[in-house]
Amino acid sequence: MNSLFAEFAKLMWGPWLLILLLGTGVWLSISLSGIQIRNLTYAFRLTFSKERGGEGDISHFGSLMTALAATVGMGNIAGVSTAVALGGPGAIFWMWITGLVGMATKYSEGFLAVKYRHINEHGEISGGPMYYLEYGLGQKWLGTCFAIFGALAAFGIGNMIQSNTTARALSVTLGTSNFLVGVVLALLTGMVVIGGIKRIADVAS
Repeated sequence: MNSLFAEFAKLMWGPWLLILLLGTGVWLSISLSGIQIRNLTYAFRLTFSKERGGEGDISHFGSLMTALAATVGMGNIAGVSTAVALGGPGAIFWMWITGLVGMATKYSEGFLAVKYRHINEHGEISGGPMYYLEYGLGQKWLGTCFAIFGALAAFGIGNMIQSNTTARALSVTLGTSNFLVGVVLALLTGMVVIGGIKRIADVAS
């Protein structure tokens, strides 16, 4: 089983994926005339300035913090340290470059999520890749697959690693029960998620 997963990981994380990700970022950067550089000051001004109304459930700052909370994870912590350990300090420069290129991809994701967002009968807004895959590309099956695999991935890279790290740290320092820590984390997370996007944004902010 381990060898099967290893081969699958090797197939999914081969050089072609790096070329595809960077190539998409470069293409979007050129197509959008370097929007991540041209509008950088405007983005900061829009994020941190006082809002004067507008559509949506959360503030500009809350939206940014929610996006960062969903983006910054093990890759930004373990990934950076691993890159520096294997590639030396020069790896930091290339991470800056890939981050700059990736900003165009992230902008495009956000733009499409807003363009194809869905508003239900209660006025609540939801959006994301599954929506623009269905309504933008007209491929409902692709959006469904993304939603399913995204939910499955959330259990692993989105929850298990962080929860296990927290439980082990508290167990070593304070001698607390791993089960107890897991229950507390589940309750706290549930209280936030049940409150919807507004509560998630408030906690993230």
